[in-house]
Amino acid sequence: MTAYRLPAGGLIDRSHTLAFSFDGKSLSGHAGDTLASALLANDRLLVGRSFKYHRPRGIVTAGPSEPNALVTVGSGVRRDPNTKATVAELYDGLVATSQNRWPSLAFDIGAVNGLMARFLSAGFYYKTFMWPAAFWEKVYEPLIRRAAGLGRTDLAPDPDSYEKSWAHCDLLVVGSGPAGLAAALVAARSGLRVILAEQDFALGGTLLSETTRLDGEAPYIFARRVLDELQNSPNVTLLPRTTVFGWYDDNVFGALERVQKHGAAVDAVKPVERLWRIVAKHAILASGAEERPLVFGGNDRPGVMTASAAATYANRFGVAAGKAVAIFTNGASGYRTARDLAAQGIGIAALIDSRPDAAEAAPAGVRLIRGGSIVDTRGGAGLRGIVADRGGFEDLIACDAVAMSGGWSPVIHLACQRGGRPVWSDALQAFLAPDVGAGLVPAGAAAGQYRLSACFEDGARKAADIAEALGRQAAGFQAPVVGEEPDPLFTALWHVPGAKSKAFVDFQNDVHLGDLGLAVREGFGHVEHAKRYTTGGMATDQGKLGNINAIGILAAMRGVSPAEVGTTTFRPFYTPVSFGALAGTSVGGHAMPVRRSPLHGWAARNGAAFIEAGLWYRSSWFAKGEEKTWRESVDREVRSVRENAGLCDVSTLGKIEVFGPDAAEFLNRLYCNPLLKLPVGKARYGLMLREDGMVFDDGTVSRLGEAHFLITTTTAMAGGVLSHMEFAAQVLWPQLRVRFLSVSDQWAQMSIAGPKARVILQSIVEDDISHAAFPFLAAREVRLKGNLKGRLFRISFSGELAYELAVPAGYGEAVADALMRAGLPHGMCAYGLEALNVLRIEKGHVTHAELDGRVTPDDAGLGHMMGTGKADFIGKRLSNRFGLTAADRAQLVGLKALEADQEMRAGAHLLKDGAKPSTINDQGWVSSACFSPTLRMPIALAFLKSGRERYGEKIVVWDRLRGVETMAEVCHPVFVDPDNSKLTA
Repeated sequence: MTAYRLPAGGLIDRSHTLAFSFDGKSLSGHAGDTLASALLANDRLLVGRSFKYHRPRGIVTAGPSEPNALVTVGSGVRRDPNTKATVAELYDGLVATSQNRWPSLAFDIGAVNGLMARFLSAGFYYKTFMWPAAFWEKVYEPLIRRAAGLGRTDLAPDPDSYEKSWAHCDLLVVGSGPAGLAAALVAARSGLRVILAEQDFALGGTLLSETTRLDGEAPYIFARRVLDELQNSPNVTLLPRTTVFGWYDDNVFGALERVQKHGAAVDAVKPVERLWRIVAKHAILASGAEERPLVFGGNDRPGVMTASAAATYANRFGVAAGKAVAIFTNGASGYRTARDLAAQGIGIAALIDSRPDAAEAAPAGVRLIRGGSIVDTRGGAGLRGIVADRGGFEDLIACDAVAMSGGWSPVIHLACQRGGRPVWSDALQAFLAPDVGAGLVPAGAAAGQYRLSACFEDGARKAADIAEALGRQAAGFQAPVVGEEPDPLFTALWHVPGAKSKAFVDFQNDVHLGDLGLAVREGFGHVEHAKRYTTGGMATDQGKLGNINAIGILAAMRGVSPAEVGTTTFRPFYTPVSFGALAGTSVGGHAMPVRRSPLHGWAARNGAAFIEAGLWYRSSWFAKGEEKTWRESVDREVRSVRENAGLCDVSTLGKIEVFGPDAAEFLNRLYCNPLLKLPVGKARYGLMLREDGMVFDDGTVSRLGEAHFLITTTTAMAGGVLSHMEFAAQVLWPQLRVRFLSVSDQWAQMSIAGPKARVILQSIVEDDISHAAFPFLAAREVRLKGNLKGRLFRISFSGELAYELAVPAGYGEAVADALMRAGLPHGMCAYGLEALNVLRIEKGHVTHAELDGRVTPDDAGLGHMMGTGKADFIGKRLSNRFGLTAADRAQLVGLKALEADQEMRAGAHLLKDGAKPSTINDQGWVSSACFSPTLRMPIALAFLKSGRERYGEKIVVWDRLRGVETMAEVCHPVFVDPDNSKLTA
């Protein structure tokens, strides 16, 4: 027996003793304990220090809303800071350490902050750190950095593994209390695929600590029967130790499963945590309700906890919160706790009810004070007594614990994470979940149903409704006969007047009643402003425990209803999620997925040298014979394309199919050039702008059918363009009937370029692709030999006669091999990214080296593409801003080195001949450069002030980084085939 362990009772396994340590001291507990219950059993009331004042802090709750009992569990590289002791499952060999104290928990130097509390009021940092300015870097910032944070992590690599998994179900039930169990049971019996997720390591929710009889038996026995049936149902998945932390689009839920966080030994084969992405047709939020603390003087002293926590520790864990407990309540919950504690033989010093007209009766022998309150507490690192106010008279009552009950708040965070705002209920004096549709419905206490019988009924009924909505016959549910149930209503008490010492609203951040008053006086009375000004509701608990009191206090100070004050924004994550779980297996060499083109094997067989280009491995060049340098290979490939033909893998281009009656209108608004009347079977170069008029991306738009388009994007912007389209469709023009889908990975695409491209391609294509039958910018489906269907586009990035052929990804290598065999007699070669870059520079084609986010269409020489006659498109309005049309803007030009052995590199600056290098004399920059085998000289694309007026001018290309200075001639950016005769051959 430890100091506060009850001699009997609870659901712990007393035959299984577990050894653990806290701050280096060896202690013991039992299987089924949490770290918090084991600490309480060992009379360890002091567990941490508050953030700002370093005040002593004890355990307040018995669940995930705990603000104080944050400890570091483990040691070395397996050290987990900010673990809530109230949810940490005790195991043999657990090592726990307190936080935010130095040199020790009992004697903390940081407690000196409490002596300076009058100077550290809300918002002091906004006022204090402004002067003197020289102090910022030398004094303030180092002090702030040293003080920041509540735990310390280890910087060594994490040795454990993590995992991500997908799950699909008809119904996700969040919470395994009475409503959750009833819902899961009805759904399972109705034949639905059910996932039941519970953050606790033991399923059953409040039934594990409830004492009201169900069918004449203890509630946990009823819970075990239901769980046995669910466990044996093949259509049910039970997920204990799993917190559902987020609700996302398409009814996808994020959940964190703690797979190996409850043992000292770690199986290297298994993950320690698993991140679930659960796709649910429907979900029931059975997360219960959180008991509120009361705001009174000295309410932060170790030994003060919620009444439901005191009852939970006694009923579930067999631990007394104290030997003489004072209960302070504003409703029936305090009386229920008094009965539970008295039944366990725990002494009750007094039952104080803030309601003068309360009708409930206290347990026999318990002193009842109606219309009273606690105005202060006595003690140091532990509680010795309270100062109770009885209608103006004060009593000093000796006690070593306080159980406080300020009412109940439904846990509705998930239902509000997608923009819905909580709805205030005057009847319940609480915020309820908004109506967010059938995808997620609250049930039981989460829906404001606080009686056990109502929870069972509500969960079963809502599961039956879901079963019927999914076309199933709803199964029956025989609710248990519930014993005596007290009235769950209470009278709101936001704070106790006449507090003798600080009355805390947010325990973790030391936000007290006076801080909220100061925030209102200084103009920060809005709930979001007050949060940031006072730091209330920030850090690890995100206001789960104290925010409702803060809202009530702000409402009272402003003279409005809590409905008008509202809540702060609810966002994922509901509880902290480790970076390891978010990363999953994407660590080390797997930090980014290796994406290989469908033609990767073909390129490897042909001797490609691969480079990482964005997310992809791309073939850079193909070395042959005696070639010793990459330049030799690239020069050969370029000459081959110009003289004969070449095949290049362009599968990595973003490819997005667009469908719908309004697809043409949608794309016409998305691109700056006209697309509304693009004929079926034709392609067009397209240019997207940002809202600010700058170029966002370029690519091609092909109309494959009246309501079917295919657009290509640059490789780097494939994801960005898709997101841009999603935003436009959902936010800008939701009325347009359009759908789109990324098919980048579904097609292998290859460019066949060069004067002999048509002859080579015709040998494997059944359809006529002559110039007359398939002219420049044609785009349509073709049939290849062997009856394979593909898509052919007559477009060119190299400036030669060229086609791009797309075939299903699985056929890519075979088609490329067939083309290489057909091209062998014609001198065809494989060419890579480096040669493609040279070819496009020679032709004056731009990539994101030029379209870098600072460039307008006119800057890039594409001003003619702006659809001046179009009603509207993204970027139209702001593209006419002053400055974007200035005559001296940097414009795209070409550069030719005056001497063939001189080098020009991207990033070099342009200066007038004889000008001193400076920002004032800077004339522009080089965006792309190469050696041109066609022209036998270095060439470049660059942006030069008023560049199109300066063709023929000699200019200095200055590269300070590499110590190179080159003279070059400004010319037109199209070096090869300026009249496009090759493209239309």
